[in-house]
Amino acid sequence: MPHTEIDLYEKPVSSNRLFEGKIINLRQDEVILPNGRTATREVVEHPGAVAVVPITKTGQVVLVRQFRHPVGRIILEVPAGKLDRNEKPEDCALRELAEETGFVANKLRKLTSMYTTPGFSNEVIHLYLAEDLVESDQRPDEDEFIKTEQYSPEQIRQMIKSGEICDAKSLVALCLAGI
Repeated sequence: MPHTEIDLYEKPVSSNRLFEGKIINLRQDEVILPNGRTATREVVEHPGAVAVVPITKTGQVVLVRQFRHPVGRIILEVPAGKLDRNEKPEDCALRELAEETGFVANKLRKLTSMYTTPGFSNEVIHLYLAEDLVESDQRPDEDEFIKTEQYSPEQIRQMIKSGEICDAKSLVALCLAGI
């Protein structure tokens, strides 16, 4: 017998904030499942983020290389960052692009918005394509150490196949940008 969508909802019963951080919060929710039983859900609350695929006038893709502490390694990825309070995603995309790469985009197009990990987080990341770039000054945050690199679309495809580009936001953004 097929389910209707209403048969899938979980009804919140209680919520307890376990941790408040600078970037994320963690809460534990008790819910009633569609079958009437209760379950515990751990939820990472995140303010949202953006990721940008910058393409230069010569067709090069600008990526950033930086150490990512949670995975313990250096990652090659598209420029990205967290939304500030009340910041519009497109404003954040332009800000992060300038801070991390030193480029200013005269053309910005939204590719999509997506949940990063809906099984345990409410984070939504907004993906953009930035074109008609003008060089400016790179202004990374004081706790960011970033190397900016440029690659051809063919080099990007090879780095995706080899696993050198391995984070989800970059893979999706590069694919949606047609790389």
